[in-house]
Amino acid sequence: QVQLVESGGGLVQPGGSLRLSCAASGSIFSINEMDWYRQAPGKQRELVATITSGGGTFYADSVKGRFTISRGNAKNTNTVYLQMNSLKPEDTAVYYCKANAISGDYWGQGTQVTVSA
Repeated sequence: QVQLVESGGGLVQPGGSLRLSCAASGSIFSINEMDWYRQAPGKQRELVATITSGGGTFYADSVKGRFTISRGNAKNTNTVYLQMNSLKPEDTAVYYCKANAISGDYWGQGTQVTVSA
């Protein structure tokens, strides 16, 4: 079992920045990759960014160049971050962390990001 807790969401003006955190606990040794998804009202949940156990990354075209996914340092490798810069109103959504583990997929509870003037 893997437990995920997201934090860092909030209200920000267009052009601003936020950093989301996802802290994993439990069987973290079994995690292959971690993802950030988002779901806007009335829309399907979509993949935003991925980081593999080897450090490889993937970004959706809509966030490429603006968002960066990373892991914590050597003392905090069980935390994954999503640095979001140059935020746009269309980035408004609930952001979810997902762990792809040997035992299955696990989701966090989500954190709201609102980009508005």
